[in-house]
Amino acid sequence: MFERHYQELGNEMRDGRVLILYGPRRVGKTTLLKNYLEVCGLRYKLDSGENLRTAEVLSSQDIRQIQDYCAGYELIAIDEAQYIPEIGAGLKIIVDHIPEVKVIVTGSSSFDLAQKTGEPLTGRRRTITLFPLAQKELAKRYNRHELKERLEEYLLFGGYPAVAVAATRADKIEVLRELTESYLLKDILALDRIRSPRALLDLLKLLAFQVGSQVSLSELATQLSIDAKTVGRYLDLLEKVFVVRRLPGFSRNLRNEVTGKAKYYFWDNGVRNALISNFNRLADRDDKGALFENLVVCERLKKLAYENFYGEVRFWRTYEGQEIDLIEEVDGQLDGIEIKYKKEQTRPPKEWAGAYPQASWRSVTTENYLDFVL
Repeated sequence: MFERHYQELGNEMRDGRVLILYGPRRVGKTTLLKNYLEVCGLRYKLDSGENLRTAEVLSSQDIRQIQDYCAGYELIAIDEAQYIPEIGAGLKIIVDHIPEVKVIVTGSSSFDLAQKTGEPLTGRRRTITLFPLAQKELAKRYNRHELKERLEEYLLFGGYPAVAVAATRADKIEVLRELTESYLLKDILALDRIRSPRALLDLLKLLAFQVGSQVSLSELATQLSIDAKTVGRYLDLLEKVFVVRRLPGFSRNLRNEVTGKAKYYFWDNGVRNALISNFNRLADRDDKGALFENLVVCERLKKLAYENFYGEVRFWRTYEGQEIDLIEEVDGQLDGIEIKYKKEQTRPPKEWAGAYPQASWRSVTTENYLDFVL
């Protein structure tokens, strides 16, 4: 059992607001919810959005039915709430007409659940996101030396809880393949707007081979033999079901700064490697730099999300090829970060230093990456 950042869900609850817990499948949302319910001290009802009767009641918008459903309870918890039509309207009725009842819901698709809860719950919700295990969370069990010793494991197999506890290398691979084929893509392929599952899977593989590189929608469309608008829609869906994270380009002053393209990173290295069926050890691979960059970027994004970072995170590149992997901006202050698998002397690109002389600069390597992600 790993201690999660939101281990005490009660600390995240607010009066008059539904607590919505987002995150991909199998990251531990249900476990976290059940652990909280066991110690919360409240009379609770735990239900599932896949329960047809529950879905019927909560989507009915019938105040009396919903009041009867909640009667006698202090807390209502709905797992996989995205399966309930008009769930937002049902939750609004609870908040407005039964204010003494607290509500927690989970969802593995921010696309579905955000659409269904968006307008009805404006001002009435608090949302948090649970990711695969972050280095920040693993540090509660392992010290820095132990985390560094396990770096290759995380680069190859990622941080899904079921993978982290799998006993052998073969077990980890089996869990990841099941995870990728049976769970992570289920939310996407279940959407009726996906006309070509094969194109979607091929898109994921192309993204896996382009981690850390700029992505061109037109080039992807050509390779997949589909139109660029469809590629853009698929990319948006992949981000909303927590498979990838889009990183846009940064620009403020220079005409030759690239902003029309983006980079895509996988929230979990293990999923990325499962998609291309490559779990070779680092000594036998030529993508160590991409694996390390993917891990560092996403671990940093997890850390910032858990710390309620309100700034912007982007990358910077010029048409001449000068590039910085990450740019963080908070209150106008810029911080440039270069990510290198091997320790080496790096300096900010000349054009960046000239255009943004007040920006700070640092290099993240396998030697110091824990300072950046913990």
